[in-house]
Amino acid sequence: MPTMPSARRSQWPVWLCWLAMVLDGFDLVVLGTVIPTLIRTGDIGFNAVGATFAATISLVGVGLGALFIAPLSDKFGRRKLLIACVAGFSLFTIGVAFAPNVAVFSVLRLLAGLGLGACLPAALAYMNDYAPAGSAGKSTTRTMTGYHVGAVATAFLAILVVPDWRLMFIIGGLAGLALLPFLWAKLPESLPEAVPVKANETTKATPGVVHYTDGKQKTGFRDLLQKPYPLVALGIGIASFMGLLLVYGLNTWLPQLMAAAGYTVSTGLTLLLVLNLGAVAGLVLAGILADRHGTKKIVLLWFGLSAVFLALLSVKIQSEFLLNVAVFVTGVFVFSSQVLVYAWVSQLFPARLRGTALGFAAGVGRLGAIVGPAVTGTLVAANIAYPAGFYVFAAAGLLAVAALFLVPHQVKSPEPVPAGER
Repeated sequence: MPTMPSARRSQWPVWLCWLAMVLDGFDLVVLGTVIPTLIRTGDIGFNAVGATFAATISLVGVGLGALFIAPLSDKFGRRKLLIACVAGFSLFTIGVAFAPNVAVFSVLRLLAGLGLGACLPAALAYMNDYAPAGSAGKSTTRTMTGYHVGAVATAFLAILVVPDWRLMFIIGGLAGLALLPFLWAKLPESLPEAVPVKANETTKATPGVVHYTDGKQKTGFRDLLQKPYPLVALGIGIASFMGLLLVYGLNTWLPQLMAAAGYTVSTGLTLLLVLNLGAVAGLVLAGILADRHGTKKIVLLWFGLSAVFLALLSVKIQSEFLLNVAVFVTGVFVFSSQVLVYAWVSQLFPARLRGTALGFAAGVGRLGAIVGPAVTGTLVAANIAYPAGFYVFAAAGLLAVAALFLVPHQVKSPEPVPAGER
């Protein structure tokens, strides 16, 4: 296995975790890019009902992976789980290209989602194990820029490739397989403070490093139900639900909401791109401010401003320039709000529970990812999407603020935690 990094930490883990998030970004938009072609051609039996089922089951797979596979990184190590998840996602994604019918297509998307759902929490947990103390916010947000870069790159790829929808999945799967040898050769195991120690082993005293004993402390979701974590888990869970409700609801329905407001379809598509460009800028800014002023202050501010700007989008803006500015600024706050939740989770929980806690946050959030598009779609079907859709989104932002307000700045862990963890 690769050796531990030297005092001057290698940049390989930073880039490899970032590239893992690019795969997550691919999965975010790939189905959306091929569904119109599948429905129009009826290929392998697709229709609107089949497309809806495939889209929903994909998100279910990602949620289950985050909830039940990601915690394994706390037991077996981040490196092993990341490699296994990328391998599984890649192989099943290639398999999607050869699906003979909608049922097999959907099952393969479910299985691919299991690996990808665990990949995000494991990668973020790894980066927070590896990052220098006091940089959790910046490390998390910087890693998550890969998510949006992957989404934008996949959208551009679709312009070149679609209507050959099978090639989209083949390229995505091959990209993951190409990443595997680099993960194997260049990704070290988690740093010592995140590595479990056998009950009968002794450790050398190292300043700033705390080992825990897996013979006495096992990890799992039941740990989140024990003091002092239940209130923290509840607040984080609600905020994650609302955060991904906003991310997926806006990415799915923003063009339609703008069309309902009287803007042209081309304007709506342009605004979707502007929204995601704002997301990248917001991630960079949010991480810097969180490390400087405290993650709780910034995540509360970010969700609050998200609610304000989402409500403002319910007002018809005549100036195209001002409209683009408003949507860009909305993107700055909406998308990085959810990532700040991940950053805060990494700081609130000790290393031995970090993968489990991030998996819980991401898994519960995926429920919001399913509910968001469904609720907004219902408003669209009822012809009340504008302005009601933006009011629903604004309310979600305010509920996240209320939930996170109850979470303490710090959690007194039952075992010693390095200063950088708190």
